[in-house]
Amino acid sequence: MARIIAASLLAAWAFQATAPLAGAAIVEGKGKFAGMVLIPAGPFTMGRSGGPPDEKPGHTVHLPAFYIDKNLVTWARYAEFIRAKGPAGPKGEVYLDVGDEDNRILLLDGKWIVPKEFDNFPAGEMAWQGAVAYCKWRGKRLPSEAEWEKAARGTDGRLYPWGNQKPAKDLAFFGSFRNDAAPVGQYPRGASPYGALDMVGQVWEWTRSLYRPYPYLPKDGRENLDFHDARVSRGGNTSSVGEELSSTSRVPVYPGRLDGGHRYFGFRCASKTELLL
Repeated sequence: MARIIAASLLAAWAFQATAPLAGAAIVEGKGKFAGMVLIPAGPFTMGRSGGPPDEKPGHTVHLPAFYIDKNLVTWARYAEFIRAKGPAGPKGEVYLDVGDEDNRILLLDGKWIVPKEFDNFPAGEMAWQGAVAYCKWRGKRLPSEAEWEKAARGTDGRLYPWGNQKPAKDLAFFGSFRNDAAPVGQYPRGASPYGALDMVGQVWEWTRSLYRPYPYLPKDGRENLDFHDARVSRGGNTSSVGEELSSTSRVPVYPGRLDGGHRYFGFRCASKTELLL
């Protein structure tokens, strides 16, 4: 009995860092939506008036309900896509930078494999087009930056997924300058109000949105997937510190970027409440 009580207390402690959101509940997807969490329809505050210029002004955005992956896409999951599609797209899009020293998907004896120790780490080494293609292959899509931000912060205007408490080492993986990462899902105390994990730290996350000034207007062309210009990445990465880890932080990155920084970019997928299959 004592062990059961202790385990229950430990489980409760593991999640207590995330401040509760009034009226919100964590809804895990089932069936086709397994591995995703539901973000309910409704308004939220996007950006913040007291932040950097590209985060101003704070403004209200209305979104329909959608699902988003609970975890970042891992090397093991991305390797399934590479086995099916190869490391490059039909127009030469870089799905995987196979020659980079930080790539974890290796071609051995004609097969794409991931060393077991890296299976559950967040995937990187892909250009934006690779993230788009992967999500489409799964019957999903990349989230817009508005969807990403709502999934990360909820509706109460909090600065971080867990609330307004400054980042701490038990909430996210950040502040490391050794080009490393952590297995996904290891920081449940830093979960978003809807249960999404690792929304800050680890890797910058690709979104589908073009980098444009606020207010966010989804019909002004910023969600055009065919336009070649900088896309918004969110969430900070392993070397980020301070408010770069905030739910409102935005970074413009060109889709085909393949310099030394792309190892810090990963992603998760989103979906309408009906998959795109």
